[in-house]
Amino acid sequence: MPKPPPESTKISLRQRLTQHAHTRWPDLAAVNVRYRGVFAYVDGQLPDATVLPLCRLRYNGSASIWGFAIYLALSFAHGFEWPGVMASGVGWGRRVGG
Repeated sequence: MPKPPPESTKISLRQRLTQHAHTRWPDLAAVNVRYRGVFAYVDGQLPDATVLPLCRLRYNGSASIWGFAIYLALSFAHGFEWPGVMASGVGWGRRVGG
């Protein structure tokens, strides 16, 4: 099993997610990332302080490859996640672009 991500990877992930959110979802006030072991839990925060669980990322030992699960909008109260599947059919992928 991979070890938890190093601090440099955590910082890089937080910066990339924040930049992506500012570009794609300017109405989000913040992107919050918290870690537990190999997992990164990503939430979006609206200007009124509403927190929206977005996804869970799994560190696989490389800063450029993460497994993921997307939270379903109807399942927030129940904590269900939908395993992420790339177009290739696998549940992980490489970062595309810069």
